[in-house]
Amino acid sequence: MKKTVIRTEQAPSSPLYSQGVRVGSTIYVSGTTGIDTATKQMSGTTIQEQTRQALRNCKAILEAGGATLDDVAQVTVLLTNPADFAGMNEEYAKVFPTEPPARAVTKLGVELPNVLVSIMMTAHVEN
Repeated sequence: MKKTVIRTEQAPSSPLYSQGVRVGSTIYVSGTTGIDTATKQMSGTTIQEQTRQALRNCKAILEAGGATLDDVAQVTVLLTNPADFAGMNEEYAKVFPTEPPARAVTKLGVELPNVLVSIMMTAHVEN
């Protein structure tokens, strides 16, 4: 199967990784933080603000790859501080209010300045 790298100006990027990769009908979204691409700054200082923006960024990558949030099968949430679990869930539940995807939540292993959350997704779309 052909691998296609997904790129969009609507989400943070780095030369060190692809924002997303599509292989066949599966889209893999890299760990995405709450950076606002308009300001190039973290979207806020609270877990809710950063989660909201990280989910927007993931959505933009999915859309660039031909998918929507409805196509998401699995999500991994990485939290800097496990005590932010409830606050992250507040925003997460707004995006996935019913029939949410499978999910894992774990502690972010590296310390990144001002980063409270990073979100990865896997989506499945019909060819």
